[in-house]
Amino acid sequence: MKLKHLYKIVLLLIITGFAVSCSKDGDEAPQLMVSTKTVSFEPEGGTSEQITIEANSTWTIENSGISWLQMTKTSGNNGTTVTTITALSNESGSSRSVILNVEAANGQARRIVVTQLGSLYPTYNLTPKAPDETEMSSTAVELAAKMKMGINFGNTMESQVEGEWVNGNKITEEYVKFVKQKGFNAVRIPCNWVWSHLSDPDRMKINPEWLARVNEVVKWCVRNDMYVMLNIHWDSGWLEKNITPAKKEVVNAMQKALWEQIATNMRDFDEHLMFASANEPAADNAEQMSILTSYHQTFINAVRATGGKNSYRVLVVQGPHTDPNKTYDLMNTLPVDKIPNKLMLEVHYYTPATFTILTNGDEEWGNMAYYWGKGNHSTLEPERNATSGEEDVVDSDFQKIKQKFVDKGIPVILGEYASWRRTASNGNFVPKDLDKHNQSVDYWATYVTKQARVNGMVPFWWEIGNIFDRKNNAVLDQPLLNAIIEGYK
Repeated sequence: MKLKHLYKIVLLLIITGFAVSCSKDGDEAPQLMVSTKTVSFEPEGGTSEQITIEANSTWTIENSGISWLQMTKTSGNNGTTVTTITALSNESGSSRSVILNVEAANGQARRIVVTQLGSLYPTYNLTPKAPDETEMSSTAVELAAKMKMGINFGNTMESQVEGEWVNGNKITEEYVKFVKQKGFNAVRIPCNWVWSHLSDPDRMKINPEWLARVNEVVKWCVRNDMYVMLNIHWDSGWLEKNITPAKKEVVNAMQKALWEQIATNMRDFDEHLMFASANEPAADNAEQMSILTSYHQTFINAVRATGGKNSYRVLVVQGPHTDPNKTYDLMNTLPVDKIPNKLMLEVHYYTPATFTILTNGDEEWGNMAYYWGKGNHSTLEPERNATSGEEDVVDSDFQKIKQKFVDKGIPVILGEYASWRRTASNGNFVPKDLDKHNQSVDYWATYVTKQARVNGMVPFWWEIGNIFDRKNNAVLDQPLLNAIIEGYK
């Protein structure tokens, strides 16, 4: 009897435990987790990264875009399941999207939003090559250290007709050698592509003759051991004046088409050549900064996709307006590059603008300043002394860039900076205290150059024929050249 009673107790415990277990299972909270909420595709399509779905019941995915979108798995059971999404090529001129509804038997539901850009222009990445790291080993930091004195071939290849803004003087190899002999080993080449060099605007096709001409100038620089930064400049403003939601899709399509052609044409140059996404993109708030980042991302993706040496080329992206303060405030993330340590940032500097670039008379936003910096203010013409933007501001502006970018391993190019002399030969406003004015111009050049270097930046002087005579390969302004060189000491 005692043994039979013991069996009853054990059986009761087993039944009770089973009942408790069933009760717990029945009370388990419904679960459905999806590892991503959004997936985006380029016009040519492709396959997404793996998407993980975790649930404690069966689930299904409703795919209303099945005509152009396929999934490896559209249903699953209790546990963890991995699926991927593949998009076909989008040959239309419009973007498309679909919402994938993930629904579980436990009542939970999630959404995955899939978008794909349209093919506004044909792809020009027609001959991609396998990655080639030969002569491309330098990181962005290492490459920045190799660039010493930098200069612009300004107002030349970005004008509507090459050289028309500099008395018709085109770049020659003799001029490249002359500039190198004067101490510059890095050059920025601002370039026009859309404005006047499309052979088929409807297809965003660059004139092959223009590509060959740009390639020729780059070749002269590289074979004379100069580092080159080639960009898409103002170019009629198609990018930098259209950082808006309404223009985002078409600008990204243009950016992709242009950089596929430029990158393919220049692909065989070694690490002496860098590409720069834009010039002075006008982003003023977080929304516009996000759109600008998408333009830079398209640039990076397009260049990398062409392969060869472009797989490892150093690429340069521009801060909003290339203004140090706006860049510090708004540029909180960089676009993604699958190749680590190959990105640089670019800013420009013309502070104070009343001294550096306001040369044709006073404006509502400020009056011309002829005198700048410690010891250079005039007593003859005190109303033309700079009242802001002097040494303390330069120090502060550059220290911000150093702190936010340089100190974090992101090299910074000071892509443009310059100050101009005001003389009877180049303007209608001549300072009364000409010696003080000339001292101010030279001092600004030295001070800004030196502070850029102190704060880890690589300066490129904006030269448009003020220092050098391109026609005769001669120095026009030796004191200003000396002032720039002094800034590197």
